[in-house]
Amino acid sequence: MARQHLLFSVVGAVLLMMLPSCDNDNDSSELLRPTALVTVCPNVDGSFIMQLDDDTQLVPTNLKTSPFGTKEVRALVNYTEANASLQDKKVINVEVNWLDSIRTKLPVETLGEQDGIMYGDDPVEIVHDWVTVAEDGYLTLRIRTLWGDTHATHVLNLVSGTNPEDPYELELRHDANGDENGRWGDALIAFNLNKLPRADSDIAKIKLKWNSFSGDKSTVFEIKMRPLKQEMDLNNILYSKYIE
Repeated sequence: MARQHLLFSVVGAVLLMMLPSCDNDNDSSELLRPTALVTVCPNVDGSFIMQLDDDTQLVPTNLKTSPFGTKEVRALVNYTEANASLQDKKVINVEVNWLDSIRTKLPVETLGEQDGIMYGDDPVEIVHDWVTVAEDGYLTLRIRTLWGDTHATHVLNLVSGTNPEDPYELELRHDANGDENGRWGDALIAFNLNKLPRADSDIAKIKLKWNSFSGDKSTVFEIKMRPLKQEMDLNNILYSKYIE
């Protein structure tokens, strides 16, 4: 379950630069912290729910429609459980204090030897953190790289098909667009994996490979897939000018 424990966030900013710690007893600081990482799922009647994990749904009581329209996106949310919560522990009524979307994309197909040219080969780190998680058919990553003063957009793509024998082996590619020096900073990116080929089970093991600042790395995520409620909009809104 992707609930918040350590990470601070500023509302409206997807780029997560290092922030100073705050007093836990300060109510205003508590409102700055994301309570959870969710999937915002619109319904056909215009309402929406927030999928907290593979089993739990949050139902907003103070918002009638999603601020992201008909798009399904991953998002950070700060919420308070409503007094009149539903009896089912898998469905929780909440009041949304703020909701901030994460850049959400589909994987791209490999171009073979052209992957480095088309998708980039710049190093990037994946931060072991509560927001680096595979759930609800999405892979969400907190990435770390160097950010300079060029205001270049860093492009991240998750490349599929790199291993013809294993459709669940994926490669994270980073194109810094020449912005290769500066200071360390973090950002969030999410990938919808629900269109990957299905095995006999909805549970899959994703092998993720990437080029880090210390060489090639890989890790394995276990993920539960689910049916797509709608097609992902490839022209999704860019919520941060620093990452694409």
